[in-house]
Amino acid sequence: MTITFERLSPALGARVHGLDLREPLTAASHAALHQGLLEHQVLFLRDQLLTPRQQRDAAAHFGDLHIHPIYPKHPEQPEILVLDTELNDLRDNALWHTDVSFIQTPPLGSLLSARRLPPYGGDTLWASNSAAYAALSAPIRELLDGLSAWHDLSKSFPLERFGQTPDALERFNAARAANPPVRHPVVRVHPETGVKGLFVSEGFTTRIVELGESESDALLRLLFAHAARPEFQVRWQWQVGDLAFWDNRITQHYACDDYRPRRRVMHRATILGDRPRGPREAI
Repeated sequence: MTITFERLSPALGARVHGLDLREPLTAASHAALHQGLLEHQVLFLRDQLLTPRQQRDAAAHFGDLHIHPIYPKHPEQPEILVLDTELNDLRDNALWHTDVSFIQTPPLGSLLSARRLPPYGGDTLWASNSAAYAALSAPIRELLDGLSAWHDLSKSFPLERFGQTPDALERFNAARAANPPVRHPVVRVHPETGVKGLFVSEGFTTRIVELGESESDALLRLLFAHAARPEFQVRWQWQVGDLAFWDNRITQHYACDDYRPRRRVMHRATILGDRPRGPREAI
């Protein structure tokens, strides 16, 4: 069956038809999915209730997988991160963020599987960082092209929420020691398409290196608000068995925390990427 992509919004997002990831990816289907990801930035597939091993195998076609330093892992498949509101405080997902930007080689992308959902609520939104960058004025783009910023695990995983028990504190301290703050360009050049996109997010970006504190705070507030404009977004209403596959290098996302006290369980496989390059570095 031919793989096709149904566009969902002007900025990003497409639904994939004609592909079943419960079957091993062929070279042709892998190439089509990869090209679709580059073009649409986030892809959605219905009726893909994968086992943890199938999800891991599908993600591994695109690169080595990341094991999260804090979130729990699936007992049968450590490469699968478990996002379960009965196990963790997931408020850190209810803000705009790019996954795991606190490491030197942030993820290429992620495959997220819906396992258990509330009867309503719990949607996820994605925003295109390339659309956001392109919509800025030329003088602001020129300024941003030469800047860099710090990304810090502790901003979304603070000690007061993730170090409340001896085991949690030990895990937090180990994660913090293994993942000190890292410096990335404020504008990232996509390594495959050459497209520029913002690479800051409310989730992990703490400070613009080249600016004073008040200037950094003001500019980051502007960029966070700008990147979250509705015209850069697509919103997905989950069904059990849905799978989302997004390009983490050029997007950010927001998981709506509007369903408590109902439970939501998602499985995520996270594909490691490369070191971000800025526009001046890429010349």
